[in-house]
Amino acid sequence: MNDIAIDWHARAALQGHDGRAFIGGRRVAARDGGTFDCTSPLNGRVLTQVARCQAADVDLAVQAARAAFEDGRWARQSPAARKRVLQRFAEGILGAGDELALTETLDMGKPIRHSLGVDVPATARCIAWYAEAVDKVYGEIAPTGPDAVALITREPVGVVAAIVPWNYPMIMSAWKLGPALAAGNSVVLKPSEKSPLSALRLAELAMEAGLPEGVFNVVPGHGTEAGEALALHMDVDALGFTGSTRVGRRMLEYAGRSNLKRVFNELGGKSAFVVFPDSDDLPRAARTVAASVFFNQGESCNAPTRVLVHESVAAEFTAEVVRQAPSFQPGDPLDTATEMGAIVDRSQLETVLSYVQAGEDEGARLLAGGHAARVDSGGCFVEPTVFDGVENHMRIAREEIFGPVLGVIRFNTERDAIAIANDSPYGLQASVWTSHIDRAHRVARALRAGTVHVNQYDEDDITVPFGGVKQSGNGRDKSLHAFDKYTDLKTTWFRIEGDAAGNPTG
Repeated sequence: MNDIAIDWHARAALQGHDGRAFIGGRRVAARDGGTFDCTSPLNGRVLTQVARCQAADVDLAVQAARAAFEDGRWARQSPAARKRVLQRFAEGILGAGDELALTETLDMGKPIRHSLGVDVPATARCIAWYAEAVDKVYGEIAPTGPDAVALITREPVGVVAAIVPWNYPMIMSAWKLGPALAAGNSVVLKPSEKSPLSALRLAELAMEAGLPEGVFNVVPGHGTEAGEALALHMDVDALGFTGSTRVGRRMLEYAGRSNLKRVFNELGGKSAFVVFPDSDDLPRAARTVAASVFFNQGESCNAPTRVLVHESVAAEFTAEVVRQAPSFQPGDPLDTATEMGAIVDRSQLETVLSYVQAGEDEGARLLAGGHAARVDSGGCFVEPTVFDGVENHMRIAREEIFGPVLGVIRFNTERDAIAIANDSPYGLQASVWTSHIDRAHRVARALRAGTVHVNQYDEDDITVPFGGVKQSGNGRDKSLHAFDKYTDLKTTWFRIEGDAAGNPTG
């Protein structure tokens, strides 16, 4: 894997794609034969036809998952046995790394260097980490007193629905699959219709690793069809959703309309990147925010698109950000030198460009980018874009753009910075840049965000939870805390009979 000598264009011409659903351990067409085009954002070409699953297909997948759960073919295996299967699954992901990376790039548009160097290893590492963790999660004995023993144990919830977005198809799937499968659940995964192919291949690799039939099912399709049917299904016990806040609201409504399934939403973000004048490395801060916003074409929920900079250093800082922009000009995603690839599809490209227009209309100053790029390729590309003079009431400061658009907001005092940063419906991540340790702690505590980075951004690890507050969602992916979403706590109470001295009676 990760061989820079590979001719990725030649490999792409040879690689086929199977768009059929994966239900009950095998590939199947949609019951009504329906399909939709899977189109590459690199050049507008159709990669394959994908099964357009409907409620009937979702029902089959849930039935398969329920049957697998109830007969215990996976849930009642020992943690050590599940661990071995998931370890083989992780190894299989790495073994198929070139294929999966190419699929991710062709399907979603990210540069092949990132698919190879980030997405594939992160997906495998997540599965392997939960495999290692599952036989190290202990129950508890409550301090009840001498006449009783109360056991507190974790049990799998049953059938888990996972609905994941198009920006990190494999990684987001792994964040759900890792803890859900490790805990003994059965899973029905609904990938985004914009990037469904890698999830289907993951299901095959899981089966090859020894995961029993029916334990992991994949139903591609549109959100209003397959996604809605899955969220409304009366036999789904828990739902892990990653996507927009708008759709996250629907997930909660669907739970209320059906069986009150637990719903864990990881939603949008408009993360604040706060730079104080005492920061001792403004150029590094500028390089960091540019790399973070423009990574993955800006299609990241945690991208720090609101850049709050003290007015005394704003001109210097913004000039450095603009100098960084040419390094992220979009290129051929199949070229290993490319840093920024294609926007996922034409609809999203138009959305990004509409926000650029909105920023200009509302009075922000466009300093770099703002236009479609590589138009002759037939693909969906946009330049890295930098605005200055942004006010926090503007749409480009309030709404999630999901594209490479960065806005600089100037502030005067620490109190102003905190107020502006927290004046957002979102609360996913934030960053504080200062050389004063007291300020770093003070501001980090004051910011309403699931994660606050200090003098860096995007440093990350599977051992720490990921998620937000406010309209960025609830629950946490990653870390041992993810088990909380996919397990139930059971109390088992034993009465110990005896006399006052504790001696046996009878």
